Amino acid sequence: MGAGHAHVLYRDATSPVHRLAPEVKIAAMVLFTLAVVATPREAFWAFGGYALLVTGVAVLARVGLRWLLLRATIELPFVLFAFALPFLGAGERVQLVGLSLSVDGLYGGWNILAKGTLGVLASLLLAGTTTTRDLILGLDRLRCPEILTQIATFMLRYLDVLVGEARRMRVARVSRGDDPRFLWQLRGFAAGVGALFLRAFERGERVYLAMLSRGYSGRMPAVWQGAGAASAGQWLAAATVPLAAVFIAATAVVLT
Repeated sequence: MGAGHAHVLYRDATSPVHRLAPEVKIAAMVLFTLAVVATPREAFWAFGGYALLVTGVAVLARVGLRWLLLRATIELPFVLFAFALPFLGAGERVQLVGLSLSVDGLYGGWNILAKGTLGVLASLLLAGTTTTRDLILGLDRLRCPEILTQIATFMLRYLDVLVGEARRMRVARVSRGDDPRFLWQLRGFAAGVGALFLRAFERGERVYLAMLSRGYSGRMPAVWQGAGAASAGQWLAAATVPLAAVFIAATAVVLT
């Protein structure tokens, strides 16, 4: 995982959030998301509180709201579905600007839109302040199942290698006059995908056996485990946002 392997979402900056240990940020994000999901959809004020928390973390992390909103468009299909629910829902209906809308559909659409957006923004803040290597390291420190960290490590480490291999195979195919672009030419494309899969499988087997021969046991090296591990102060600092979210969620449940 040399050179940190910063992904496309990572924003290189110096901020209190960037300096937090990765396991702290992962745990905080998961707890915040669970609090948001547990909030009754009728508690509109609670989602405003969550939005303020996300905004505060974004300011602290020096991540622009424009950057967040642009990348949050990944949830656009769910947004379209949420807007369709008031028209497709059953049950009691209300008239709004001349349209007959389902009450349950309105609540359902709002529920998907609000919770989905907050979850995406929280995930983007995590990705924007944590490198790929640190994400894997944080999951390992949180004792995530070994098989998951192994898969993620190999995928992130060799994704660029596989993309380069696929590009070279395509150049070789095109140079021989085969450039499948239409439905009836899918056979050549499928053959290329199959060949790439076999090459990736064989490469993975060789790399894994080489790692085992060098003492790999399924966990990150001990030198990584100890370096930069979260302190008690970092856990307390990072706990402020998820604990505030839990308080908001509990209050919303009681009042609703």
